[in-house]
Amino acid sequence: MHERIVGEPVTTILPAPDTSELHRLSCLTPELALREAAPFLAHLVRDLTFLDVHILPLFEEAREAEDWYVAHRYDGQDGSYSLQVFVWPPGTTTKIHDHTSWGAYCCAVGSVLEERYERLDDSSRFNHARLKKVWQLSWSKVDGASTVLPYDEGIHRVGNPGEEVAISVHLYGPRQGKLDGRDYDTSCNYVCDRMEA
Repeated sequence: MHERIVGEPVTTILPAPDTSELHRLSCLTPELALREAAPFLAHLVRDLTFLDVHILPLFEEAREAEDWYVAHRYDGQDGSYSLQVFVWPPGTTTKIHDHTSWGAYCCAVGSVLEERYERLDDSSRFNHARLKKVWQLSWSKVDGASTVLPYDEGIHRVGNPGEEVAISVHLYGPRQGKLDGRDYDTSCNYVCDRMEA
């Protein structure tokens, strides 16, 4: 049982829908894993039982939240994967960031806006990164899943510029090292390592 302060979102552990499939995906190369993770997530967000148990109950607490948060999380015991349910209240957004693993996400409710960036510098200067925004797309359940490769091949920002709550389901593969990823600030060409929160 979690002790909870009223109005504070809580991350809970959810029973994974199919741990054998999640483990199998984590053993593939990032490119192959992403090819299979996208349809896996697209199917999961259409599963009525998953929606009833893990998504629909989040609407009440989402109305009180002021920032995005991870509501449910299921991690493989060996760290080979992490399945997470994100809640995006209106007007919330992540920092520009990357991951040390491959990742994919699919909206279960509403839509999110994703901006992708490419790195223009050669990574040779400590804590320095020059980025250029290369595209932005709005993702909803009908659009399928977005995927990212580790580090520079997956620099992005995700947010909900809309007026309604959005909820997305994310799957991450095994990390390449101890870091969770890196955060970027384009206003001063800055990058720093990010440990898991």
